[in-house]
Amino acid sequence: MPRSDLRIDILGTSFSISANEDSAYLENLLTYFRSAVENTKKKTGLEDPLKIAIITGFLLCDELQKTPKNDSGQSDSREAEKLLLDMIVRVEKVLEDKG
Repeated sequence: MPRSDLRIDILGTSFSISANEDSAYLENLLTYFRSAVENTKKKTGLEDPLKIAIITGFLLCDELQKTPKNDSGQSDSREAEKLLLDMIVRVEKVLEDKG
């Protein structure tokens, strides 16, 4: 699969990532994350981007853990978990490079 680039502009920061995923899929992930961020802001009233990002990530992990398991006892979204962890590593690297 060819690599796709995605520009992420959220919570006061912006950067680009490149992934071995379809660009429409990456856009869908970003839209989902933006929605989760907005829900976190509404529920908590927080303004601090770092706290919002951490709580949103925690809530998304909770959602992932509650995903129904298949017959083998594994989450059907194992691939989503792998992608999420890979993106976290990439985001940390970008933030380190900027800092």
